[in-house]
Amino acid sequence: MIPPFHYSITPELHHSMTRMNWPVVLCLVLSVFITAAADEPFRPEAGKFPPLEKAHSYRGELVFVDHANRRGSIRVQASGMFFRNDPHPFAMLPYGIVRYQGAPADLRDIPLGTVMHVRAFLPPNPKIFAVPVLPVNSKDIDANHNRGAGIAPAENHVLLLEDEPSHCQREGLAWKLKELDLKNNEGMIIASCEAKAGAGGKAREEKLTFDAGTRIWRGRERLAIADLIAEGIWPASGKKALDGQAVLLGITWKPTPDGIFTRFHISDIWMDDVAMRRAAQAQTEIHKAFIRSRWMPAYVDAVEYGKFGRATVTATLFGGMDASLYADFQKDTPVLVNGSENTLKHAGGAYGPAHMASKGPILEVTKSPGDVPPGSSGVQVRFETDLVIEGIRPTRVVRIRPTSWPQVQVPREEYMGDGSNPEDRFPTPAIFPKY
Repeated sequence: MIPPFHYSITPELHHSMTRMNWPVVLCLVLSVFITAAADEPFRPEAGKFPPLEKAHSYRGELVFVDHANRRGSIRVQASGMFFRNDPHPFAMLPYGIVRYQGAPADLRDIPLGTVMHVRAFLPPNPKIFAVPVLPVNSKDIDANHNRGAGIAPAENHVLLLEDEPSHCQREGLAWKLKELDLKNNEGMIIASCEAKAGAGGKAREEKLTFDAGTRIWRGRERLAIADLIAEGIWPASGKKALDGQAVLLGITWKPTPDGIFTRFHISDIWMDDVAMRRAAQAQTEIHKAFIRSRWMPAYVDAVEYGKFGRATVTATLFGGMDASLYADFQKDTPVLVNGSENTLKHAGGAYGPAHMASKGPILEVTKSPGDVPPGSSGVQVRFETDLVIEGIRPTRVVRIRPTSWPQVQVPREEYMGDGSNPEDRFPTPAIFPKY
């Protein structure tokens, strides 16, 4: 809210007002209100996909993952000493997208220590949450102890979580290598992140470390620092100008000597497009196999109830996945649909997700024209079932599997019972064996 203000009109002010260009003034005033509104924290609604431009952005190191509950912690980068920043919990929205090495991913695919870019919102329902709910203005509070403001934003429900190469590809950016300083197969690179096509914008220059463990990808080859030295591309020791060579970088964080508190580390260098495409292809195949075994998540848009448990259901498949997965949803294809929790855990899964699932043929598949918001695929599936289950209701999350996908049993941590026990949603140590 913008606070009210009070004023009085003097003769001098009245004279000035009569000389103003009011259309211009009105545009300026509106722009102030629009900017203020854009800065307001945004809370998504169930059953709707929020606009990416209203998300809060931050960057940090992935330090903890609870993949079964689609949550974790990130050490958020701010203006202070990075190593002092407490890990900040986050939860993926049910339709939240994870991208790693330019491809769809699950949280379990991301190595700890990877620097991630985050686009997140306030929790949709603060009464039902997988991570702590913070004061709305928490990102503006200085955490003190040389940490700075912004390390614990209330916007901790994530729409888009992506590593450095995925972020650069989506934004049309590349890292331009300027200079390296090398000794004993480790050293420092000065590089700037800027528009790949030279379209302008402010470049972000950083000093990044690398070492003998840094992976270098060139075409179909995986190289080490020693290989570049042996080829004479990099010197065995000393500095060398790199003339703005465009690459994509994988970035992590490691404790740094010399009193430098925020300096990131290069885990990977992709020297060309072929190398990056191969990495993305490998990760895509991993994710495709994962989704086929866990089922496609979707929002229920509408349910038309018939007699004796019959229903016709319309659902929108979640986005961010490989096109071949969506292509498996075709008219007349039989599907199984199971209720799911917002963490995408299957409900009623003690005998496997297929045990309680509704079954029936797809009646229609439609694709929304034009752009769709992130989180949505734009693919809407309408199917019929003769026994609709409780979990299939408008705005609820479900999982859908064409019968051509493999039928497997999901591990215990990835399903819950009937949803009546809160401890079943977020398992306690009781799920572990007694030794």
